[in-house]
Amino acid sequence: MKDIAVEIREAVDAGERALTSLRSAQRELNSAKTWGVFDMLGGSWFSTLAKHSKMQNAKRSMEQARYDLKSFSDELRDVDTACDLTLETNDFLNFADWFFDGFVVDWMIQERIVRAGREVSEAIRLTERITNELKASQAEPRMN
Repeated sequence: MKDIAVEIREAVDAGERALTSLRSAQRELNSAKTWGVFDMLGGSWFSTLAKHSKMQNAKRSMEQARYDLKSFSDELRDVDTACDLTLETNDFLNFADWFFDGFVVDWMIQERIVRAGREVSEAIRLTERITNELKASQAEPRMN
């Protein structure tokens, strides 16, 4: 059986990896949100293209974050800390935006982007809190 200090270090490392991918997703979602506002205000095909490019980048980052969060959850189980960290993605509105371009669909996609941004922000907050608690436990002196 591994030493608890090693398990905590592995959990902290997994948490840091998850935070990196979550922050990447957050940046891409913020950029997609900006392009989405421009698109809703009468943007051209270029704004739709830019928004979708940022959404694809965000989706890739969120998929990486989902993988990293699962790894983090697995590591937390090793240190007896239960936590369920997940992210969801959906492609229907992406399809609809291209084929039914208009304000209503743009607004629906903008809402999806904002909602995903809130979920990512919450995952960042929770992951930071847990990772910081693990780091603090490493600094505490151990009694034998």
